[in-house]
Amino acid sequence: MGFFNLNKDAGSSSSPSGGQAVAPEAALQSSLEENLRGLKATLGQSSDVICREFMIGNDQPVKAGLLYTDGLTDTAALQDFILESLMLDLPPKDEPQSTDSLVTALKDSALTVGEVKEVTSVAVLLKGLLSGETILLIDGSATGLMVSNKKWVERGVTEPNSQTVVRGPRESFSENIRVNTALIRRRVKDPNLWIEPKTIGVRSKTSVELMYIHGVVDDQVLDELRRRLDRIDIDGILDSGHVEELIQDTGFSVFPTILNTERPDVTAAALLEGRVAILVDGSPFVLVVPALFMQFFHSPEDFTQRVGFASFVRLLRYFSAAIALLMPALFIAITTFHPNMLPPPLLISLAAQREGVPFPTFIEAMLMEIAFEILREAGLRMPRSIGSAISIVGAMVIGTAAVEAGFISAAIVIIVSITAIASFVTPVYDMGFAIRLMRFGFMVLAAVFGLFGITIGLIALVLHLCGRRSFGVPYLTPMAPFNWSGQKDAIIRLPIWMMRNRPRLISRQNPVRQQPMADAKPKPPGSGNSEGAGENG
Repeated sequence: MGFFNLNKDAGSSSSPSGGQAVAPEAALQSSLEENLRGLKATLGQSSDVICREFMIGNDQPVKAGLLYTDGLTDTAALQDFILESLMLDLPPKDEPQSTDSLVTALKDSALTVGEVKEVTSVAVLLKGLLSGETILLIDGSATGLMVSNKKWVERGVTEPNSQTVVRGPRESFSENIRVNTALIRRRVKDPNLWIEPKTIGVRSKTSVELMYIHGVVDDQVLDELRRRLDRIDIDGILDSGHVEELIQDTGFSVFPTILNTERPDVTAAALLEGRVAILVDGSPFVLVVPALFMQFFHSPEDFTQRVGFASFVRLLRYFSAAIALLMPALFIAITTFHPNMLPPPLLISLAAQREGVPFPTFIEAMLMEIAFEILREAGLRMPRSIGSAISIVGAMVIGTAAVEAGFISAAIVIIVSITAIASFVTPVYDMGFAIRLMRFGFMVLAAVFGLFGITIGLIALVLHLCGRRSFGVPYLTPMAPFNWSGQKDAIIRLPIWMMRNRPRLISRQNPVRQQPMADAKPKPPGSGNSEGAGENG
């Protein structure tokens, strides 16, 4: 019966033409006709899988079969470098040779392509065929050849959309995993930059690759990542977001513990710090682990701008995050429970604005926040040409009309608008979304307990963040646990020549990334070549 017998657990299956499917764990047979018939039955006579039968050689022809998936294979190269080499260019042999030796001769001498592999397993053959490889089967041999001949329509390297910068590289990842690895290799030309392949998804067979610098990465983090990936048992992986959700640290939290980025320069910088990159075929976003809280407020242009400017903008991001998180809650608490904290002229102005407003301040703020979130989501889903215009005009019209109708006060429109603008300052969308969700919780606490509720919420938030870990690394590093070396690239950024060491809890094997140099520190003109640049570690 050969390999056409199905697993007992799999049940019976047949193709539309009545043939019997192939058991995935089976091996190829020596009969070409039996191999082709079984493979066609397994694939259900799919119209995009092309099968070409032909003869190899002139004086002693051997029957062969060629299979490829239309749309995933380079048909021009197939004609020029495979079929032509087999049917026309193969030199005649003086003595007959076995089919196994013929397969070896074709692999070593006839096929003028970069990568040719021998295959004997049906599962490996089907995976290669459906990934764009060309499969060559020889009558009389139980070994086939898998020729690397992939080509499909894909989006090229474009400018990043979600993580834009004023100064810095303009390249972003694409959906092709090999293009993505090449973009990183171009920046890190280190032989210790290793790529570890994995296949995840019982049906999708998605290619997932781990990228790290051997000798710099923490082996404990790498082993934990391998264990989590090996535990995944799912039908299909269609995007890196699926992998992110399946391997992230347990526990319900709105704060991300895995960084996703579409920028090769961000990924290369993370690899040099000792982190691990996870690339998923078909996704333009690469995952980086471990990811810490401070990292989500850093932008790639922090290291392309001058130190003073970069530090000021980074402080501005933290201040904006605090505004986005607490400003509506503070307004609710002060106007509802602590009006004596306001100057009398401002208190009188707010009281005059609220005259005739039927809702309390908490309901006003909630209505405006929900309306703004709806407008933001509508702007994302609408066509780009009108999405931004609709969101801006909608917010202006709704806010103005609501104030004139007496439903809300003008002060709450100002508060919600400033909060919305501040929420866009966070460089990483996932962290900005987490702050938006936490804002509603603080608004509820402020409406119930006033400033005491906000204080309790902040204490609970800090305790929650202190208890979080990303692949074993404390989430608030380097603030908790505190270390002086990590402060050089935490809240502000010091000059690059002062940051000699990698993050202490990220890379434990090779912590030094920059050797001290006598002329590392810039010196004023005429100061001479004084030795030493100070201890920077």
